[in-house]
Parts: sequence; structure tokens; C-alpha cells
Amino acid sequence: MAMPEDDIFSPNATRSRPPFGGTQARGKVIDQDGRELSDAAPFPPFEGFQFDFRNSTTNPFGNLTREQRLERLEMIAKLLDVAFIVPGTNVRYGIDGLIGLIPVVGDIITTAISLWLVREARLLGAPWHITARMLANVAVDGVVGMVPVAGDAFDVMFRANVRNVRMLRRWLDKQPRL
Repeated sequence: MAMPEDDIFSPNATRSRPPFGGTQARGKVIDQDGRELSDAAPFPPFEGFQFDFRNSTTNPFGNLTREQRLERLEMIAKLLDVAFIVPGTNVRYGIDGLIGLIPVVGDIITTAISLWLVREARLLGAPWHITARMLANVAVDGVVGMVPVAGDAFDVMFRANVRNVRMLRRWLDKQPRL
């Protein structure tokens, strides 16, 4: 059944949609049990519902002390760079080296995690010169890590995340305690 050309060029008023922002006629809203819902509050139990991530019961990382945050960063850096040992040698590697074996995507993922560590350092109050050096380490690790075989070996040996956390730790140790 073909549509007449009149309907194509001058659509029927009941089928046309109002322009953006216009109101459109709407029928009754029926829930799954067949009850009609009012237009005023379609979801009354959720009207005042909101998330509060500042509370420690909802966000386990919300109220960490400076030392706890630094320990968390050190654990992540060790997991990324030195978590495992090549059997029969003293060569240590982490999941950064393993994920980096996936071409391009693996290096992007590990670089994103490393950038998150730099962001956390900035939130701990690290000055611009420390974060700039940390970003330089991440950039070198990310760019050289993109090279297929040599980049993976470089990832294992360079350990940018451990360097960054060590640099942050040294800077924080020089700061007066509050």
C-alpha cells in the first residue's frame, strides 16, 4: 500500500510533530498494573531522592586521610609496575606491562590509569612543578609504550607510576603537618 504524495509533501496534522520545545499532546500514562498515573508526579517515591557521596557510608573513598590516600596510590602504582616477578630472574613487572601487550588500546588504558594517579596527586595538593614532572613521566611511558615490542620492554623497565608516587611522597614528606 503506497502513501499518497499529498501526505508526503503536506503531512497530516495528526502525524506531524511539534518543533523542538513545543508541547505535544499526550495520552494517559498507565503503569504496569493498569493504574493511571497523574501528570504532576510520575514517580512520587523518588521525588526527594538524591545521592550523597560525601558521606562515608555511601562512598568508601570519601573520607580518607592524606596518608590513606597516599598508601592507596602506592598500592596502585605497585600493582601497575612491580606486582609480579619473572620466574628465575629479578625482573619485576606489573599489569601495565601485561595490558600494554594489547596494541594501542592497552597503552591507552594504562595511560589513563596513570593520569588518574596524577589527578589524585593534584588533589593532595601537589604543586605544578611536581605534577608537570609526573605528566612528563606518563607521557614518556605512554608514547614509548606504543612501540610494539620495545615499548613493552620499556614499560617494564621505566616504571613511571612508581616514580611518580615516589616523587609525590618525597614532596609530601617535606611539607609541614597540619
